Amino acid sequence: MQFLVNVIDDGQAAAVGRTESATEAEAAAVDALDERLDADGRIVFAAGVSAPADATVVDARGAAPIVRPGPAVEAAEYVAGFWVLDLPDPETAERIATEASRACNRKVELRPLL
Repeated sequence: MQFLVNVIDDGQAAAVGRTESATEAEAAAVDALDERLDADGRIVFAAGVSAPADATVVDARGAAPIVRPGPAVEAAEYVAGFWVLDLPDPETAERIATEASRACNRKVELRPLL
């Protein structure tokens, strides 16, 4: 089974005035988790995501596409990074999500991929 683990920024980046909000200790903990998950063959893909201000919304459902700067949804919380993981079951996914939350010192959202 594959799972999406979204890292949620709920103000850390704004508090330090930059896009990337991780401290050196948090970045090191995430790197260590990444290395272990990668060695176990669990990471399908992982990445950080730029701030919502860097987004562009494209809507091509009508006759002419509409392209506008900014996020699709204005919110205090947003996805700051994610992992796509290949894990055997939801229980393992919850355990790994707990480790991810602890490593990055953020709440995470766990969702199975369809």
